Amino acid sequence: QVQLVESGGGLVQPGGSLRLSCAASGSIRSINAMGWYRQAPGKERELVAVITSGGSVNYADSVKGRFTISRDNAKNTVNLQMNSLKAEDTAVYYCYARRSRMGWNYDYWGQGTQVTVSS
Repeated sequence: QVQLVESGGGLVQPGGSLRLSCAASGSIRSINAMGWYRQAPGKERELVAVITSGGSVNYADSVKGRFTISRDNAKNTVNLQMNSLKAEDTAVYYCYARRSRMGWNYDYWGQGTQVTVSS
């Protein structure tokens, strides 16, 4: 079992920056990947960025060059540095983790944190 708690959301002006953090607890040693999804009103939830336990990263095309995902050495937190924010980045951002055990994959989700980009 894995529990995820996000923090760092808020209101920022276009062109500004925010840093999101996600703290994981529980069976963190079996987590294979962690990342961030986002969902804007009326739209599907979409992948923002993901980082594997080995350090490989992938980003959505819309955030490449602006967002950076990272994790600490203990692999119990994952961060998302968001720079050059646009109004289109406004969404609820969800932390997620994938845990693999005994040949099965399990996905876990945080409660979400609101990011609003507006003047």
